[in-house]
Amino acid sequence: MDVVTVNILDSTMVSICREMGIVLMKTAYSTIFSEALDFTCGLANLNGDMLAVADYCPSQIGGMPLLVKSCLREIPTWEIEEGDIILHNDPYRGGLHTPEHTFFKPIFMDRELMGFAVAIGHIQEVGGMVPGGFCGEATEIFHEGIRVPPVKIKKGGKDNVEVWKLLLANVRTPRANYGDLRALIAAVDLGESRTLQVIKKYGKSVFSEASRDLLDYSERRMRAELEAIPDGIYGFRDYIESDGVDEDRTYVIEVEVHKFGSEIVIDYSGSSTQAKGPINGTLGVATSAAYNAVLHMTDPSIPRNSGCFRPIRVLAPPGTIVNVDYPGPEVGGNTETHPRIVGTILGAMANAVPNRTMAAEGGTHSNFVFGGVDAETGDFFICYDIAGVGWGGRAFADGNDAVDSINGNCRPTPIEVFETRFPWRVEYLAFDIDSGGAGEFRGGVGYTKQMICLNDEVICSQMTDRHVFAPWGLHGGRTGGLGATLVLKAGTKEWQNMREAYGKKSTSRYSNVRIRKGDRLRLVSPGGGGYGDPGNRQRELIANDIKQGYVSLKGAEKEYGYREA
Repeated sequence: MDVVTVNILDSTMVSICREMGIVLMKTAYSTIFSEALDFTCGLANLNGDMLAVADYCPSQIGGMPLLVKSCLREIPTWEIEEGDIILHNDPYRGGLHTPEHTFFKPIFMDRELMGFAVAIGHIQEVGGMVPGGFCGEATEIFHEGIRVPPVKIKKGGKDNVEVWKLLLANVRTPRANYGDLRALIAAVDLGESRTLQVIKKYGKSVFSEASRDLLDYSERRMRAELEAIPDGIYGFRDYIESDGVDEDRTYVIEVEVHKFGSEIVIDYSGSSTQAKGPINGTLGVATSAAYNAVLHMTDPSIPRNSGCFRPIRVLAPPGTIVNVDYPGPEVGGNTETHPRIVGTILGAMANAVPNRTMAAEGGTHSNFVFGGVDAETGDFFICYDIAGVGWGGRAFADGNDAVDSINGNCRPTPIEVFETRFPWRVEYLAFDIDSGGAGEFRGGVGYTKQMICLNDEVICSQMTDRHVFAPWGLHGGRTGGLGATLVLKAGTKEWQNMREAYGKKSTSRYSNVRIRKGDRLRLVSPGGGGYGDPGNRQRELIANDIKQGYVSLKGAEKEYGYREA
């Protein structure tokens, strides 16, 4: 197929995926979709290979091919009919973590299966031990909510009522879940209809041939990128500070990157055995994180599809923190372990491709989840609140300030929406001065969100990190600032962490803390590590950091030896 037609079809399919996401955002009930955009939409061929994807969550982008292929092993194509929609969220069937629900709908043209429309979204209430799905103290998968194997939520265009009943009977907010699931269905419905329009325009044979050529084209471009990276074996390790269950035990993420010719192998064999607590990653997480890291080091104009993943191999031994064995808990693997893996791979490649890597970013989504019964309405509410972090400095620029972690692309919920939907009043939201690691290029800063509880009680849980091990710098850059979660109980004057206030084993992972009316909560996100010797930072950049409030005068004096003229 000629390259012009291939590129036109690629751009068209990416546009379809973006439109699917807009429909999902506009029709969902929960802020995690309507505000945070915690979803990804894509198209796959009849073998389950990803053809196109929109620019939403990188963790789901890399996880999509394994998710669809796993579904097709249990529900083969000959059992799929026009109008079917298949749902699953099982982490042990190629999934990422329990909240992540995958919908895919077959695309038939003249009774011939041409591919699938796919939508993956984070459903914020999945049952289990805590409202919001992030049980920081889970010790088995059954604590983390309902697991759904591949099932048809619609058959031949009609609702499978029994499946709907089962799904909605196992969650605290059935109305919100119903709306969010319908939004995901609307996304794949749109993906199907728009793709059919494309196939009708170009014809089935042209669409199929162009799809095959598109995968091969992406593979060739990725191989050319990898060939430009020096051959060798590159190693690095980082640490996760706790699992929320074993007090004061740390866990190692260790990688060896084997780069030879046009292929790259990511080997996690040196990583810790799986944890008792919920920080384990699934095979889908290990694979997706490897793809994510490689995409960050290569040309961003390469079409993102299964073709560009072909030269990337992953070795993730079962029973480790990067490939959990059943029935180990895993909800934090997709949000905390994934970005730590990506950072570790980038750290390993820092000397091989210094202009395409960065120092450590904050590496957490904060994952503050809460729920309860609204004292005014009597309705149960749930929220999954995402915080931004500082990204690491790079060889040519400072790190990004207060944006979602490297596998997210999600947005924080605006304060006006947050206060309208949930019984909190936000008292303070601001960048954390001096939280970006010093360097020739400064790490990005994190931020602090402080709020007071307005309800009689709010049940809170969290899955976060970087309270102990600060984000590392590169090539002489300093570490970034630590995160923290602090509470000031009504009538007291001392801020306490979760260990001090509630006797939890970890300050960063806890479950079912009951925040009372008048209590204050302070969430601090980590900053990014610095890149390069701070002594080489240009004086005008330091002066601008002080002016903009990223660095204090005292911090500039300490880290850079800066004195005002």
